[in-house]
Amino acid sequence: MPGRILRRALAGLAAIAVVLGPAAPARAEGIRDQQWYLGPLKVGEAQRITKGDGVIVALLDTGVDATHPDLRGAVLPGRQVVQNKPAGNLDSVGHGTGMAGVIAGRGHDGDRGVLGIAPRAKIMPIRPINDTYFVAQGIRYAVANGAKVINMAFATRDSESLRAAVREAAAADVVLIGTPGNDGDTDNELEYPGAYPEVLTVGAVDRKNKIAKFSNHGRQVDLVAPGVEIPGPAPDNKYVLGNGTSGAAAIVAGSAALIRARYPDLSAAEVVDRLIGTAIDRGAKGRDDYYGNGQLNLLAALTAAQPRPSASAAPPATDAPAAVAVATPADDDGDGIPPLVIVGAGLVLLLAAVPVAVFLIVRSRRAGG
Repeated sequence: MPGRILRRALAGLAAIAVVLGPAAPARAEGIRDQQWYLGPLKVGEAQRITKGDGVIVALLDTGVDATHPDLRGAVLPGRQVVQNKPAGNLDSVGHGTGMAGVIAGRGHDGDRGVLGIAPRAKIMPIRPINDTYFVAQGIRYAVANGAKVINMAFATRDSESLRAAVREAAAADVVLIGTPGNDGDTDNELEYPGAYPEVLTVGAVDRKNKIAKFSNHGRQVDLVAPGVEIPGPAPDNKYVLGNGTSGAAAIVAGSAALIRARYPDLSAAEVVDRLIGTAIDRGAKGRDDYYGNGQLNLLAALTAAQPRPSASAAPPATDAPAAVAVATPADDDGDGIPPLVIVGAGLVLLLAAVPVAVFLIVRSRRAGG
């Protein structure tokens, strides 16, 4: 067990090197201009059709600082599943706050701040994410409380409890979004929950529509989206500019929210068909292990005729959704904060001394069988 924990901690440190980015903007002024992907994705046109009203996106992550000006009114109480209590505004790492902004940021004072893909959607923060049992409980909580999209931009090992919760969520008609990882190679040690067939797994491209150097490739990749130099809000009214498949997944989660708002009668599988079936084919013709089924084409996903079912769409799950079960409170963790999150928080504070901002992608490599 100690060896496994050490390997996960070292994997988290490696992720920091992947996501080091340019200096963070000091103020909200100009941050919208740095959202370079809004133009190519035609987000303005898409938001004239829908802004995601009525859709709840569950964000399994490090928490969300809902007091940030760009997120006011966008965040639900959510859940801290270890102690079975509302998630609160705690995000000691900053990753979850950034992802919440990419998905559903509302900006402030006109055109200042981060504009999310689905700015009228609601974010349901759920934590922690460093244990498969608690992740499974978080997924079940999200399903039981109305989430129609679940974003899971982290990696952990396969487990029976996690696999069952993912299948239950798919059977309950929830769109599940995940990531392949940030090692920049073929991920022979598949990262979960992204590797489950029920999860739409999103890789990252850069400004030139090329696969980002850090984005893992392999059979688990279903779709790609922008994931380089993605601005996001950070705790304490700050901003960060980060690289990672997390940002790409958040963009796709916001896109799924827009589709669910415009087409409320579509099933989760049909939503995925829209995202995949309208994607721009890049790289080798047809599906490949780098671009998956292609690059996100948001406006087409909202306006095109319903594509035929894709072979890449998740097969229907046969397990009936189980009643939501929530973990009993932990006695040895006053706030239920996982040890790796505490380590990550210390690293973020250390890095704050230099002019660099990070999106800390919480991840771990699969250890053992």
